[in-house]
Amino acid sequence: MQRIKKGDTVEVIAGKDLGERGEVVAVNPKKERVVVHGVNILKRHRKARQAGNRQVPAQIVEFEGPINLSNVQVICPSCGKKTRVGFRLREDGKTRFCKKCDADLD
Repeated sequence: MQRIKKGDTVEVIAGKDLGERGEVVAVNPKKERVVVHGVNILKRHRKARQAGNRQVPAQIVEFEGPINLSNVQVICPSCGKKTRVGFRLREDGKTRFCKKCDADLD
């Protein structure tokens, strides 16, 4: 089970976007990366090209880049603080909980 999931609100704790909060858009556990909405904005310069019958102009595209999982922490919905994530075994399976206020995250 993952500590950070798609849809969680997280805060960046290291790097150029320190202190920024956003919602998780995508998680790649194999590469230990997470994409957060509005954080780590990157720019790519695209050349003008032909796409079928129409001409696509040259442009600068902005998008969210991936961040290492170790550089973000989950924000607890009940206490509103950044926290570590713990796991509990329940009869319906494993659940995540906030280590600060002991509330369930799932």
